[in-house]
Amino acid sequence: MEFVSTENPALLAERRKTFVELFQSAPIIKTFGMSLRYDDHEQAVVELPYNPAFDHALGGTHGGVIAMMLDTAGWFTVAPYYGSWIATVEFHVRLLEPATGQALRATGKLIRIGKRLAVAEMEVRSVDERLIARGSGTFSATSVPIRLGQEQLDRDRDRELDLAHKLGGNP
Repeated sequence: MEFVSTENPALLAERRKTFVELFQSAPIIKTFGMSLRYDDHEQAVVELPYNPAFDHALGGTHGGVIAMMLDTAGWFTVAPYYGSWIATVEFHVRLLEPATGQALRATGKLIRIGKRLAVAEMEVRSVDERLIARGSGTFSATSVPIRLGQEQLDRDRDRELDLAHKLGGNP
């Protein structure tokens, strides 16, 4: 398991760029229509356009969607520091205000980074800057290697070839 030092900003910047590409390839991200960027403070910023399909019966954005945004912002804030896959060990959610009919933005902030564990704080705000939720999470490095860049593209291509072969077609 590789740990990327906070003293190597060029490598961290490159890894953040690659994590944006990884984020964009995830099926859940496509389903929700979210986007990811890193701000000037190296914090992950996850944006979710308003979608009434994610509302609960009373018309506000479901708390589970907000919790997913908090977890995602924390995970992508922490992930560039590790050379292996990280797992969310635990996270706390505090829903503070209803989110009704607005796009949302989650931001992660690194609190502590260690060789195996990292802690982040996260928040979700509405487009009019109302604080909707706060959270914190602990993330752990695993032994699962993470594939970035060309390695990820090669894996995706191999998966497509395998599927085409199983279906009896040509890629």
